[in-house]
Amino acid sequence: MTQHLTDLQRAPARAARRRYTTLMPGLTLLAILLLTALLAPLLAPSDPNAQLISARLLPPSAAHWFGTDGFGRDLLSRVIYGTRPTLLLVTLILVLTIPVGLLVGIAAGYLGGWVERVLMRITDIFLSLPNLVIALALVAILGPGLLNGALALALTSWPPFARQARAETLALRRSDYLAAARMQGITGLRLMAGHILPLCLPGAVVRAALSLGGIILSAAGLGFLGMGVQPPTAEWGSMVAEGSKVIFDQWWVAAAPGGAILLASLAFNLTGDGLRDRLDTRHGN
Repeated sequence: MTQHLTDLQRAPARAARRRYTTLMPGLTLLAILLLTALLAPLLAPSDPNAQLISARLLPPSAAHWFGTDGFGRDLLSRVIYGTRPTLLLVTLILVLTIPVGLLVGIAAGYLGGWVERVLMRITDIFLSLPNLVIALALVAILGPGLLNGALALALTSWPPFARQARAETLALRRSDYLAAARMQGITGLRLMAGHILPLCLPGAVVRAALSLGGIILSAAGLGFLGMGVQPPTAEWGSMVAEGSKVIFDQWWVAAAPGGAILLASLAFNLTGDGLRDRLDTRHGN
């Protein structure tokens, strides 16, 4: 019995350590990525777009830590500068998807009736669309570029946020918390924005962090297919596409940006997992 009580007492500490081991490394990697993007001119050893054909496809060395690409450009500099369009694209997608998803989900869950049926059927339609295929089609129509790529990926990224917000709103709709707010005369948009939205935000933040790894891979896929940020701007997906042409002889050309994509995805996945354990009480033990 004493041992059992001791184990129960130690359970919160073990849970806290587990949250620490997932959240802190993720935040550390994320901070490194942000600092790299902000301090790129100071960290990059050379101009990322400077071409030197005589130094093309050089292997990693003291002069070029990650080697050079087919145009003689320093890969380390291009990987460092490549954090900028990637993080900017992720930020644009979040700014577009989270508000739309929360608005649709909260409105459907709170209003109910035909409003809920219409909004949820629209959500189901977008949810059934293959993300990358629809993004490619939209970018082909609008033209390649950072903003168009963000719009294309955001078009199919908001439905999961809407479905989660609707489920949480349905659980709150008949709660004592909202009943007390209604008794004070708070209804309609004021109730949704001031009382339901704050309770749905933690779940949306966790889902956003968990989905960012997939968003980065989709963004890299657009760049790989030439539909993202256009040359000569350094972008990891397009760099991998360039390196795939010589991957068997000069592996470092694709490995350098590929490792950066892996690091960014790992950072967001660890952060999302840690935030889920921290903010969602159902995962706290």
